[in-house]
Amino acid sequence: MKYSIMLTVLAREMLGEISDARIRNKISERIDRLTDSPDLQGKPLKGAFSSYRSVRVVGQRYRIVYKVEKEKVIVYVVGVGIRKEGNRDDIYHRLKKLLEMIRSEVGDADQDNGRKS
Repeated sequence: MKYSIMLTVLAREMLGEISDARIRNKISERIDRLTDSPDLQGKPLKGAFSSYRSVRVVGQRYRIVYKVEKEKVIVYVVGVGIRKEGNRDDIYHRLKKLLEMIRSEVGDADQDNGRKS
C-alpha cells in the first residue's frame, strides 16, 4: 500500500532554507521513498518525539522527521534539517522548541476555555 506524503509548512520552510540544490534534491528524493512502508524505515524517536520517526540522508548529516498515520495512509513530514548536536540550528532542537510552543498555546487555550465555563 502506497502512503501519501504531506509536508508541513515548517518542513517546506526548512527544506527551502537549504541553499545547496543538490542536497535539497537528495532530501526530496528520500522523502518520496517514504511512500513505501514508512514505518519500517529510519528509526523511532524517543522522548518528546516518541510518536515520530527519523531517516538519515545526504551522508548521514541531514534528518527527515516524520509521523506515520496508518489509518489515514499518510506520512506527515514535520521537519527537515541538519543534525548539529548542541547547536540551536540542530533539527531536533528546532522541532523541540516548536513542540513546546504548541503545547504552551494549547495549554493556554485549555485554561481560557476553563475560565469561560
